[in-house]
Amino acid sequence: MEHARKKTRGKDGRKTLPIAAASVKQDRELVIVTGISGAGKASALKNFEDLGYHAVDNLPLELLTEFAGLVGKSKEIARAAIVVDVREGQTLDRLPEILRRVNQILPTRVVFLDAQDAVLVRRYSETRRPHPLRKSETVERSIVEERQLLEPIRNVADTLIDTSNFNVHELRAHIQSRFGHGEKSQTLLVSCLSFGFKNGVPLDADLVFDVRFLPNPHFVPEFRKKTGKDPKVAAYVRGFPQTQEFLDRVSDLMLYLLPHYVEEGKSYLTVAFGCTGGQHRSVMMAEEMAKRLRRAGYKVKALHRDIPR
Repeated sequence: MEHARKKTRGKDGRKTLPIAAASVKQDRELVIVTGISGAGKASALKNFEDLGYHAVDNLPLELLTEFAGLVGKSKEIARAAIVVDVREGQTLDRLPEILRRVNQILPTRVVFLDAQDAVLVRRYSETRRPHPLRKSETVERSIVEERQLLEPIRNVADTLIDTSNFNVHELRAHIQSRFGHGEKSQTLLVSCLSFGFKNGVPLDADLVFDVRFLPNPHFVPEFRKKTGKDPKVAAYVRGFPQTQEFLDRVSDLMLYLLPHYVEEGKSYLTVAFGCTGGQHRSVMMAEEMAKRLRRAGYKVKALHRDIPR
């Protein structure tokens, strides 16, 4: 999911750079990598470095404008990526204002990495590293405080990436697809994701389908503690005529859309199916759609955000 800041548009409707940045060569760019601690900023910065960006971790905000000027004039550096995060402390409040000045010097994009709280807590537990905000408080409380501090930056981000369901290799492919300047990728990875609306819509979903119109297996006692991966639950959901019609219509839509996404160079697509709790109907739909797209020759994986791990 991407959120774009407003930019000047020409008569043809296309985005144009501010006047002061128009003289900068079009292949020059500054990417600011920011977001929640534990969401993968360090890995993302390495990926940008692999793409040929000059990578800098935790550059002080006071030096950001000067750094952009150096990149704009440098014969050695055309593109740069820097990490700005909560380690800046209270000076983070100045980042939106600084960004306006920097973008007049050099075309600048802000990439905000996020992840679900439960995923962040698990990552901290696995690495046994303390949260950068507090060493004496719980990780959960530190994450809440960090979200509050970073909210102004999140609001001005050009690109929002939810890494909850990414491993390091998938994050790398995702960044390469969006920021690589080479040939278009010929491989499209489709993620069929199930979720529960009661836990919020996935931030990284490109397409969202609401399947709450289907009868809910939750109200069938023998199915309540099972999930849509259980053959009996899947057969129950599949047994309704509206289920088959929905699957056929969405399959036709996907088979129409996917070649166009490939043509545009997109390498990662998340198709999300949501029901109330993310346990039964959405799980069955994600699994079934994944099977259909695999049969059509696409690389697909089925993910289930809210079923018990």
